[in-house]
Formats: sequence, structure tokens, C-alpha cells
Amino acid sequence: MNGLNGADMAFVIFSAALVMLMVPGLALFYGGMVKSKNVLSTTLHSYAALVVISVQWVFIGYSLAFGPDKFGIIGGLDFAFLKNVGMAANASYSSTIPQLLFTIFQMMFAVITAAVISGAFAERMRFPAFILFILFWTTLVYDPIAHWVWGDSGWLKQLGVLDFAGGNVVEINSGVSGLVAAIILGKRKKTRPDPHHVPMAILGGGILWFGWFGFNAGSALAMNGVAVNAFLTTNTSAAAGAIAFVTCEWLINKRPTTLGTISGAIAGLVAITQGAGYVTPLSSFIIGLIGGAASFFAIALMKTKLGYDDALDAFGCHGIGGFCGAIATAVFATKAVNENGANGLLHGNFRLMGVHLIAIAACALYSAVMTFVILKVISLFVKLRTDDNEEASGLDVALHGEAAYNIYNR
Repeated sequence: MNGLNGADMAFVIFSAALVMLMVPGLALFYGGMVKSKNVLSTTLHSYAALVVISVQWVFIGYSLAFGPDKFGIIGGLDFAFLKNVGMAANASYSSTIPQLLFTIFQMMFAVITAAVISGAFAERMRFPAFILFILFWTTLVYDPIAHWVWGDSGWLKQLGVLDFAGGNVVEINSGVSGLVAAIILGKRKKTRPDPHHVPMAILGGGILWFGWFGFNAGSALAMNGVAVNAFLTTNTSAAAGAIAFVTCEWLINKRPTTLGTISGAIAGLVAITQGAGYVTPLSSFIIGLIGGAASFFAIALMKTKLGYDDALDAFGCHGIGGFCGAIATAVFATKAVNENGANGLLHGNFRLMGVHLIAIAACALYSAVMTFVILKVISLFVKLRTDDNEEASGLDVALHGEAAYNIYNR
């Protein structure tokens, strides 16, 4: 216990709980945006991720992501089943909180990342295939990339990548993987947006916004100035993202929407995730504007033009927003905010941009290829997609024998 800080521990415990709260928030956000006959199956994806990945993380996930290794590619099994992980701090990650608490905090990141992907193929993936997919995807994609970026000897960390709360690990990773999964599963019969409960989606989006403070500020792993800055940049970017998204739809579609407002805020949150602890509040406003506008055009124009069915815009929001955030961090980062970071392009450091472009390419390519391989292998053993009758009747009844709204049984 020597060297541990009680205030830091309390802060990270609370932050981990906030990140966990993002799971039901995402379930509501996604659930409100699908048809009423698919709301339970869509919601279950988020909770299934919480259940499955919580166990996977304890067994091998944490060790693969944060365990020691020799080549910077993936952690060994030194921490498997949380062996050698206890109340002592691991100075490689934080000297003021127990390694066990760090494990819990990072577990929630792995959970929410797997859950985010489900939005890309909502309303058409069979549940057994989904369980196998998130289990293998987290083990073979999330854990290695987390090690590259955050692991003590990860090759991207050693290269100098700045990723405060998961721009590469969470956002680009989940967005690109979601796009590949959506393409492999193919289009739904009816791809036109048909949200059955917009207030439900808005409530979920608000919970996500709230939980994101734990996601970003908590990544400081201490109650300090960097955490305070991350909190403010997170909120500022969310607001800017909403402004940009709504402005774009107002100009192009001639009307602002409530769903567009919360979607823009989430795009702003995604965009600031990578740089929250490295950029100033003013920079975060610019980053949010860029992220919100880019996500709007990806969702409203690019998806239609290219013809892929990213059902709930996992790629349009998380993938595109993640790309914007990674590049923006390389531009706006400053050691005046975080002495453990680096100066970006705006402050004369051109190298950081090169490093971030390498990271974007490596993470996106690895995510895409491995997601393709995992789904193709799974398809050899179980059926990936629902059939036409199941899709027509709704996945809630067809796969789970439940209905969300039993209005005729009262």
C-alpha cells in the first residue's frame, strides 16, 4: 500500500463506474434507434458485452493487453487470471493506485468498445455468432492494439503515439471493425432509418455524455490538473460537435433534429477522446467542430453514396470521429497542458503527425483484416445472419422469444 493515494483511488473507482454506466447508456441509445421489434436484441448486445468481456478480461484479456512482453506486440500471460495483480501499484501505469484498480478501469474500456461495434450490424446478426465474435475480437484485436498503444513496451507507445483515452484503441478500432462486419453481413431488407423511440435514444446519448467524463478525465488516473483539463475539453468538444452536426443538417436538410443534436455531441466526444489530456479547451472546440461536421457527412452522404449498411453509424461516428481526433491531437497537442505528452504540429513538432499517421494506418488495417478473418472463421461453425423470416418478424421474438412492448396483453 506504500505510495498509494486514497483520493486518486476514489477518483478512479468513480471513473470506472462512469464508464460502466456507458454500457446501459449505449444500450438505450442504440435500442431507441432500431425498430420496436428489435429493441431487446439490440439492447442485449451491450449487456452481453459487459458479461462476456468482464470474464475474458480477468482470465486473459488484461494480461494480453498490459502484461510484459519482449517485442511490443502483445502481452504475455504473467497476469493471466490476475496472477501477480493485487493492491500494489504497477509503476508502469500508475504509482498511486493499485494495479487491481487499474485492471478494473481498463476492463470497462474493453467492454464498451465491443459493445460499440454492435451498432454497425444491428437488426441482422444472430446471437450465438455475436457472442463468439466479441469474445474472439476482444482477444485477438482489442487486446493487441491496447498493448501497442498503452502497454509499457507497446511498439506504438515506444514510437511516441499520444492516445489519452482510446482514440486508436477504442474509436478507430471499433469503427473500422464495425464497417467490415456490416459489409460482411450485408444489408438489411429495409435500410432507411426507422427509430422507434427517439426520447429513449436521446436519454441514452445523454448517459453516454455523462459517462464520458469518467472515460476521459479518469484516464489521468489521478485527481490532478490533467484530469480537470480532460473533463473540460471533453464537454467543450461535445458541445462543439453538436453545434457542427446540427448546423450541417440545418443547412442541408433545412431543419435541426434532436437525434442529430445528440449524435453530434457523441461525435465530438469521440473526436476529443485521443487528445483530451493533451490539448487546450480552445483546441477542443475546434476538434469538436471538425468531428461533428465530418461525422455528419459520413452518415448523411458517404454511407449512401458507397452503399454500405452501417445500421447505427458505428463507423460514421466512431471511425470517422476517431480518425479526426487522431490527426487533430497531432496538430494541437501541447506540453503546456501535459508535460508527459508532446508538442504537436502547431507547436513545431512535425514528427508527431508522422507517428500518428502510422498508428492510424496500423490500427485500421489490423482491425479490418482481423475482423474479416474472425467472422469468416466463425461462419464455418455457426450462421452469422438471421434469415428473411426472422428479420421480418423481428429479432426479439425470433431469437429471444420476447417482445419489448406487450401492448395487447394489458
